[in-house]
Amino acid sequence: MHKFTTLASGIALALASVGAFAQGGALTPRVDQRQANQQARIDAGVASGQLNRREAARLEHQQLRIARAERRAKADGVVTARERRELAAMQRSADARIRAQKHDRQVARRP
Repeated sequence: MHKFTTLASGIALALASVGAFAQGGALTPRVDQRQANQQARIDAGVASGQLNRREAARLEHQQLRIARAERRAKADGVVTARERRELAAMQRSADARIRAQKHDRQVARRP
């Protein structure tokens, strides 16, 4: 469990640095804040046992895909309305998956 917590913390740090690096997060502050909130929900689910390792790993991977899409949107220095809508749709999907996985009666095994 310790290795997984360290991995989750490392991913959270990477996501935070990606947001800070790409234009200081000024282009997509709502996306950045929502990413941080979703990461906190995943971390809380792992800590409480609501998310098992496999669920958390899949959710983390989805967060990385969103971060990559955000980085691509920011690459040219302009985030278009279409790119914002696509990012928002990805985050809505991630939000629904986080909720579903946290409330699906599967629990992490305690060591």
